[in-house]
Amino acid sequence: MKAVHFGAGNIGRGFVGLLLHEGGYELVFSDVAASLVDAINGVDRYTVHEAGDGGTDVEVTGFRALNSAADPQAVIDEIATADVATTAVGPTVLRFVAPTLVAGLRARSASLPPLQVMACENAIGATDTLRELAAADAGDDWPALSQKAVFANTAVDRIVPGQPAGIGVDVVVEPYFEWAIERGPFDGRLPSIPGAHFVDDLAPYIERKLFTVNTGHAATAYFGARAGIGRISDALAVPDIAEAVIATLEETSAALIAKHGFAPDDLARYRETIISRFRNPHLPDTVWRVGRQPLRKLSRHERFIGPAAEAAERGLSVTALVATAAAALEFTAPEDPEAVELQRLLRELDADAFTTAVTGLEPPHPLFAPVRAAVAARQRSL
Repeated sequence: MKAVHFGAGNIGRGFVGLLLHEGGYELVFSDVAASLVDAINGVDRYTVHEAGDGGTDVEVTGFRALNSAADPQAVIDEIATADVATTAVGPTVLRFVAPTLVAGLRARSASLPPLQVMACENAIGATDTLRELAAADAGDDWPALSQKAVFANTAVDRIVPGQPAGIGVDVVVEPYFEWAIERGPFDGRLPSIPGAHFVDDLAPYIERKLFTVNTGHAATAYFGARAGIGRISDALAVPDIAEAVIATLEETSAALIAKHGFAPDDLARYRETIISRFRNPHLPDTVWRVGRQPLRKLSRHERFIGPAAEAAERGLSVTALVATAAAALEFTAPEDPEAVELQRLLRELDADAFTTAVTGLEPPHPLFAPVRAAVAARQRSL
C-alpha cells in the first residue's frame, strides 16, 4: 500500500505520516521546500518523540520525499498509483494541491480502487474544500475523474510545537492525538490507520475539536502575548489568563451542547483534558507560533467568531469569546504577515468596515455590535 502526503512539515511527519506508516503504507511526502525534501531523503528513518507523561519514541521508516515545485510530474505519477492521499499544508494552500491531485487522477487507471483523499487541516470541511477546488480545476472532466477518488472529511488533533534546534527531521509531539474520519464515503473499504476512529457524523467532532482545542490554544496565545509571556504553558500558569481561557471554552461548550447535544459532563471533562495538554511543560510551544495568522483565526467560521455567532444566535453568553477576540486584535508580530495586515486594517478601516471585512459579520447579526465595540476600543488605543 502507498500513501502520498502533501506537506512534509512537522505535522505531516509527526502525526499524519506516523499513523500512515503504522498502518502499513509506504510514505511519499510531497513538499515545495527543497531543503526539507533533501533532508528527508538523506535519512532512512526518523523518530517521533512524544514529550510528556506517557510519551514514547516511535521510529518511522519506509518513506521518501518529492519536490513538487521542481518535479510536479513525479508527484502526479505517485498519485496515479497510490491508495491514499492526505494533506497537512494549511487550508489556504489546498488550492495549490488541487491541480496536482486532478492531474494524478487523470493519469490513474480506472481499474484501480478509488484514491482515498483526506485533508487533515484545522478547518471545517477541509476535504470538501479540496474536492470543490479539484472539481473547479477539472471542469467538464470532473464527473468522470471523481469516480477515481473518494473524499472524506476528518478532524485531527495533536499538538506539534515549534521544534528544538538540531534534531534534523525528527519531530517532537505531545502523546495525545485524535483522528476522526467520516465513514460513509468509503463504502465499507476503510483505510488502514491505527488509532483513527471512523464515525457516521463527523460534524460534531470537527466543531468540538475546533471550538475547544483550537479556540483554547489561540486564546491562550493572545492573552499570553498581551501579557508579554512567551510560552503557552507559562501563560496558563497565570491565574487571570487561565480563568479567561476557561471562561471562553465554557461559552463554546454551551454552543456545542445547544447545537449537537453533547452531554455537559462529557464536555467538561474534554475541556479539562485540553487545558492539561496546554499546560504540558515539555512542549516548548510559544504564543507567537500559536497566535500567527490572526486574520484567519478571526474569520467568520473559525475558532472565535464561529462559536460566538452560534451562541449569539441562540441567546447564549458571548462575553468571554468577545474578550478573547479583543485580545486577538492586539496581536502584533512583525514576522507574521497576517499580524502586520491586521494592524494596518485596524488603522485604515472604520469599525463597521473592519468588522464586516475581517469577521464576516453584518450589522443585523446579534454578534456584530459587541464585536464592533471591541474593534472600536482597539482602534482608540492605536
